[in-house]
Amino acid sequence: MTRLCGVDGPVQLRVAMAQVDTRVGDLAGNAALVVEWAQRAADDGAHLVVFPEMTLTGYPPEDLVLRESFAAASEEALVDLAATLAGQGLGGVAVVVGYLAHTHGPAPAAVDTPPAADGSDDERPGDANPRRGQPRNAAALLHGGQVVARYAKRHLPNYGVFDEARYFVPGTELPVVRLHGADVALTICEDLWVEGGPCGVAGQAGVDLVVSPNASPYERAKDDLRLPLVRRRAAEAGAPIVYCNQVGGQDELVFDGDSLAVSADGELLARAPQFVEHLLCVDLTLDPARVPERRAGRIGPMTVTRTVVSEEPVPAFAPRPGHVADPLSDPEEVWRALVLGLRDFIDKNGFPSVVFGLSGGIDSALVAALSVDALGADRVHGVALPSRWSSEHSIADAEDSARRLDLHFSTVPIAPMVDAYEASVELTGTAAENLQARVRGTLLMGLSNQHGHLLLATSNKSEVAVGYSTLYGDAAGGFAPIKDVPKTLVWELARWRNAHARERGETEPIPQNSIDKPPSAELAPGQKDSDSLPSYEELDAVIADYVDRDLGMAQLLERGHDPEVVARVLRLVDVAEFKRRQSAPGTKISLKAFGRDRRLPVTNRWRESLPSVREGAQA
Repeated sequence: MTRLCGVDGPVQLRVAMAQVDTRVGDLAGNAALVVEWAQRAADDGAHLVVFPEMTLTGYPPEDLVLRESFAAASEEALVDLAATLAGQGLGGVAVVVGYLAHTHGPAPAAVDTPPAADGSDDERPGDANPRRGQPRNAAALLHGGQVVARYAKRHLPNYGVFDEARYFVPGTELPVVRLHGADVALTICEDLWVEGGPCGVAGQAGVDLVVSPNASPYERAKDDLRLPLVRRRAAEAGAPIVYCNQVGGQDELVFDGDSLAVSADGELLARAPQFVEHLLCVDLTLDPARVPERRAGRIGPMTVTRTVVSEEPVPAFAPRPGHVADPLSDPEEVWRALVLGLRDFIDKNGFPSVVFGLSGGIDSALVAALSVDALGADRVHGVALPSRWSSEHSIADAEDSARRLDLHFSTVPIAPMVDAYEASVELTGTAAENLQARVRGTLLMGLSNQHGHLLLATSNKSEVAVGYSTLYGDAAGGFAPIKDVPKTLVWELARWRNAHARERGETEPIPQNSIDKPPSAELAPGQKDSDSLPSYEELDAVIADYVDRDLGMAQLLERGHDPEVVARVLRLVDVAEFKRRQSAPGTKISLKAFGRDRRLPVTNRWRESLPSVREGAQA
């Protein structure tokens, strides 16, 4: 075992976390983003700047990882980036940037290590096709125009929205780079979630700082988990940790930033605001004498390598206090997540504007307010599509919503079109009711085609869960902003957004009548949602336990849910899977969203049953 000496006396580093919004597949644009923010960091006196996970490729790149052309371009972009930084006079700043690494040849030799925490095969070669090589989720430290060190993510998450065991080979080396007399170890995202993982190896090897690029998607209250987690890993590493997270929307995912730095003893040194690009700097005074020994070679499941960039400490400077952003309330956090997810989906895909049905109900009123906050009123088009059963107050509420938000608004009565359909084919009951929704969907798609708007679906999670959104009707659309928002949260967000406007002396964007009136699809005379559904408080509680937490019938009853309500809701949820397979993507905010988070077979005979029913069947 090699034993290495550290630098005598304390050393200082100003470390910047560049919390940036990347675009998947835009290697050139993402590289330009790195140069821009590295320059900002240098202007602020930073010696080391850390970017998020897979910055060059964007995250998650999904099956782009399996294209050799894309992987080779990522490797080339990394080398070019190092040269560009030096050419721009930034070669003296160390830059840690995430990218897709790609090597050829056999998979790495197996190491003596327990299975990964996510249950995946730790040495899985990514794909049986040798032509696809060995892709790695990697980070590199760039300095002086060179790629100084490379690190491949050790622990590959394979749960929820993550499919990394499908794509990547896990790393087996932990690089430690001496920068201005301080030993800096590299890790990536999931590595922090594993006790005894790379941070534990870093602690045994002896380091002064751990940097962690991240692409950690947002879900409600996840920020409350990050600080305790990073504190535990800092204690394990015996060193400060700098955690830089991505920000921005990518399809269903939204990343909230919330980058932070903690000391070796767990003190929060700095924290970035959520949902905005931000450069967070922290001044560190590191004491190499705290590290009893510095080792290289095999330590546990990994091999520690060491590279020296510079031994000479930076000239002493007066440290600045780190900025700690104020936490957001839960509704404001969710609102900002939804706004950012919608804005980035529209802008990154090049849509000029959005259109949706503005009915006067709470869901469409909320989508209208979100859209205006995300895009500005001039890019938002609401269309009222009243039928023979639309109430006068719904028409008035739709007009009121458009007036409050100053968005583009038009009215297209659909009764004549529905009458023409009904004159051609006999439809009764639900089929007749849904015809109205499908006429609306057809008209809105026509307006989308005509003017280039993206059609937004306005269904909420409660409706999507139980199949109360009409295929090719109100389910039609290219994006569903509130698809992961339960109905009870829809009301909470509406009240919060109005209160937020009042506090700022602005017009409340959502009509109070849309919030107060009983919800109704208005597809039949006097129809209310409560005619065919339990109260939304009951419904959303069951959905949260069944969908988000995957609880079975016995567990649901143990939690106090009414047996009849549970049986009814579960049946509705289960039989609506085919509808959800056809639904538009929408921003994930919950523990488990419909889509990439929850993947159930459409053809599926398993049903949760009441314990007494199951016992009788077994007897």
